[in-house]
Amino acid sequence: MELSSLEDLLVEELKDLYSAENQLLKAIPKMAKAATSKTLKSGFEKHLKQTEGHVERLEQVCELFDVSPKGKKCKAMEGLIEEGADVIKEDAEPEVKDAALIAAAQRVEHYEIAGYGCVRTYAKLLGNDKAARLLQQTLDEEGDTDKALTKLAETINVEAEDPTISSNGKTAKRRTAKRHLARA
Repeated sequence: MELSSLEDLLVEELKDLYSAENQLLKAIPKMAKAATSKTLKSGFEKHLKQTEGHVERLEQVCELFDVSPKGKKCKAMEGLIEEGADVIKEDAEPEVKDAALIAAAQRVEHYEIAGYGCVRTYAKLLGNDKAARLLQQTLDEEGDTDKALTKLAETINVEAEDPTISSNGKTAKRRTAKRHLARA
């Protein structure tokens, strides 16, 4: 598609976000399954529900512009998800893996925040206030998710750094057992 107007750019960006969100619908359950922290797992599950809503909102916004949201593959999200899949495969201590999952998830959130911020602004400039409001709602949710991940990281990153701290009480025992086995 030729980008000859701001509306053309908006449509391309909406299609990119639609692809990104649909890719996340498949990736988030895998991240939730890989998380050991109950709070992180719960956060991923909550965001999965939100992501379903983001897809629906993007469909509504596309209807307002009388275009299909389909037809583009978001290569950036594909790469971010691939990096997240690499984290899932890592052989790591549970808290370290959770810290890495948070980092991967925040990269995704920052990508989405940038994308939604742009399309919201384009919709405003094009005078489509309803589309701008719908996009702002998603932008707010993405920002809230990023803040929640940051707050969670404040605990999980400390647990990952200090093997004697654990929210479930099992990590220090596991690590001590591994050290004893390694010495034997």
